[in-house]
Amino acid sequence: MSIIAKRLSAIKPSPTIAVTQKAAELKAAGRDVIGLGAGEPDFDTPDNVKAAAKAAIDRGETKYTAVAGTLALRKAICAKLERENGLKYVPDQITVGCGGKQTIYNAIMATVEAGDEVIIPAPYWVSYPDIVLLAGGTPVFVACGEEAGFKLTAADLEKAITPKTKWLVLNSPSNPTGAAYSAADLKALAEVLLKHPHVWIMTDDMYEHLVYDGFQFATIAQVEPKLYDRTLTLNGVSKAYSMTGWRVGYAAGPAELIKAMNKIQSQSSTHTSSVSQAAAVEALNGPQDFLGEWRTAFAARRDLVVKMLNEAPGLTCRTPEGAFYVYPSCAGVLGKKTPDGRVIETDSDFAEALLEAEGVAVVQGVAFGLSPYFRISYATSEKALTEACTRIQRFCASLA
Repeated sequence: MSIIAKRLSAIKPSPTIAVTQKAAELKAAGRDVIGLGAGEPDFDTPDNVKAAAKAAIDRGETKYTAVAGTLALRKAICAKLERENGLKYVPDQITVGCGGKQTIYNAIMATVEAGDEVIIPAPYWVSYPDIVLLAGGTPVFVACGEEAGFKLTAADLEKAITPKTKWLVLNSPSNPTGAAYSAADLKALAEVLLKHPHVWIMTDDMYEHLVYDGFQFATIAQVEPKLYDRTLTLNGVSKAYSMTGWRVGYAAGPAELIKAMNKIQSQSSTHTSSVSQAAAVEALNGPQDFLGEWRTAFAARRDLVVKMLNEAPGLTCRTPEGAFYVYPSCAGVLGKKTPDGRVIETDSDFAEALLEAEGVAVVQGVAFGLSPYFRISYATSEKALTEACTRIQRFCASLA
């Protein structure tokens, strides 16, 4: 009898992490590899945030904190949500976890039981369905094609809701597509949700500050206040403040749900690092001017990548509204052969052959639930992106 629990057979390791590790292994073996799989900014954590962490250490703030997070951080989160999103919460409605992933995990584990359905628009962040499966729930995927801007429509949402639906998961701007829901988009979804009071909404706003071309970010409880009492608003400091390794995510919602999430966390990680929490207070309360500079840089990289990918034979790439990803289609190269005779039948074949031939690591679209696409993270230098896209163009041109 195996020591491994049967429930693990329902899930798989994170494909995005696997691609990043594979690229690192090839680099270590001496291969010239450009990794475009990692979902983290290449900018350093702002100096004032690092200084706040050092000061916290010097003050001896290295002990256990409350499971929900320090009061200082929860107050800072409340202030942020009111200041930037028009949402009023009190500290008892806030929980802090070890990154956004843990807050999602805690919420699903605290609420989802066997038979419960969770609507997940596809393409989706790879962890959503596996967390639902671990909880014994059923992911219900709704394909959101490129013709809809990779976004869920009100009509498709209506069709997906059943009496078993527990949650709808929204991610805007999206990982992997960069698509973002406007206030009007969210209002249309809200009209459907108001008709189904048993459905809760989990909105993952992690890429909130990374939007371009004047796009105005909105979150659903802000757009439709009647949904406030059944919305869990998720965010964190990982992406906007380049603090992926600090592991600070947070959620705001009804106190009863937050209390249940804290109960789960009390029996797992207890809380995230006390020093990281002190740094997060400074990130939220401190100067925000650098965000404009970063957005400008990311927008320039996005435009470079989109242009070069659309010049590659057989590829097409939509210009996304936010995040730091593009999700190009490789439909135009399917059925073609590499110079060594390998047939490109799927987006997985494309990603594997591209890595082997040109040393460019991307993530296959099947990992995100919608093919034939692949994800590129442009959170790296323009020099690296130019070289990577040149290699992709060369690879596509070599297919016959």
